[in-house]
Amino acid sequence: MFSGIVEEAAEVVAVVAEEGNIHLTMKCSFADELTIDQSVAHNGVCLTVVSLPGDGTYTVTAIKETLERSNLGDLKPGDLVNLERSMKIDGRLDGHIVQGHVDTTAVCTSVTEADGSWYYAFKYDFRPELARKGYVTVEKGSVCVNGVSLTVCDSEPDSFRVAIIPYTHDNTNFCRIEQGTRVNLEFDIIGKYISRISALS
Repeated sequence: MFSGIVEEAAEVVAVVAEEGNIHLTMKCSFADELTIDQSVAHNGVCLTVVSLPGDGTYTVTAIKETLERSNLGDLKPGDLVNLERSMKIDGRLDGHIVQGHVDTTAVCTSVTEADGSWYYAFKYDFRPELARKGYVTVEKGSVCVNGVSLTVCDSEPDSFRVAIIPYTHDNTNFCRIEQGTRVNLEFDIIGKYISRISALS
């Protein structure tokens, strides 16, 4: 379980393919605090730490299912990935409830500067059957974009915008998102449950 509050935008140092999987090696400031089997969100995708060489890096494995639903297969050395360790049970929920289960990807359609902040617009494939299951955004609701908890504005059936403050821009990989960049989306789990219960009523 995560909150969508990114701890660090860390650098990819190696990407190794093995059959249908890829092994991602990351360099980050808290690598030496991690343990084998620990969960860490990578651009919003929950992955398990499988290797800790002790040099400030660690490795995780993304399987075929994960690669098909996310942008992790696009990563290459030098890219920045938003990282978040799992929530502590006694911590504050500063963002919103994020599972680390990416639903789909979206493409950035525009980046607009707004007097010290930025508006990012995203578009994703609209499928009515998934929308009925809660795979949608709602105005002023929450959405997780590349692991970042954000508030939706200008919600449409297949698109939305988010407003990004300078701190988020500078401390996540939003600083590298531009028109055409593919990002990970996780829709609000509460909306999914409400949609499911409504469908069964």
